[in-house]
Amino acid sequence: MKQFTFRTIIQKDGQGFHGFVPSLPGCHTQGDTVEETKKNLEEAIKGYLMSLKKHNEPIPKDEGFETITVINIDKKISGPSYA
Repeated sequence: MKQFTFRTIIQKDGQGFHGFVPSLPGCHTQGDTVEETKKNLEEAIKGYLMSLKKHNEPIPKDEGFETITVINIDKKISGPSYA
């Protein structure tokens, strides 16, 4: 058994959640909860990888990385209200 690691992103989307895998183009799913979306992402990734294998295509490597950037905005700036 070979193990792969992929970065996944889950975002609030209306009443539910949208999940996707940046290194696997088109690998998207949704769910009513974060937990359901995580489960659906695992199934979507497995299906995606099985399709790649079936078509003798290489499995992409997740070459991305994540950072979190904090931006401070002076409340004196005019325009929309910032909390």
